[in-house]
Amino acid sequence: MKTAASGVENHTKFLLNTPWQGLDSCGSFLPHKRKAPMFNETVKSLRLQKRLTLRDFCSQAGLDPSNWSKVERGVNPPPGDVGLLERLADFFGLAGAAKLAFIDEAALQRREIPADVAENVILQKALPAFFRAARGHELSEQELQNLAADIRKLHTPDAE
Repeated sequence: MKTAASGVENHTKFLLNTPWQGLDSCGSFLPHKRKAPMFNETVKSLRLQKRLTLRDFCSQAGLDPSNWSKVERGVNPPPGDVGLLERLADFFGLAGAAKLAFIDEAALQRREIPADVAENVILQKALPAFFRAARGHELSEQELQNLAADIRKLHTPDAE
């Protein structure tokens, strides 16, 4: 007989054993070898898709070409100003999940947890268990259940 706890445990093991593409940029502790796109590569690709030179892009976006060139080459970290990142996302026509992913990539390349995640009380409680699991440390049955419950709370209005 399959219990809810064993279902959570199996689902969590599946999640932890799946080679997630997007997580490599925040550290090499996951067992996969795929390289996730970094913010600098993404923003350069978006600029080139618009067929803009670096100088033309910077002129239109109000950025310094010398400094922005360093961002695109990965020499300087992405901007940390969420307002600027939102403006750039709008400039490139990104909306919804694509806009959030753009902003998250910038935070991850700076080796930071995105601000909206870091400020969420439920996630603050769940992140240490997630980090241990992502590093390959076994979680107890109770820790798995607590992690699953915290994740469920994120999708339940009025839960906190």
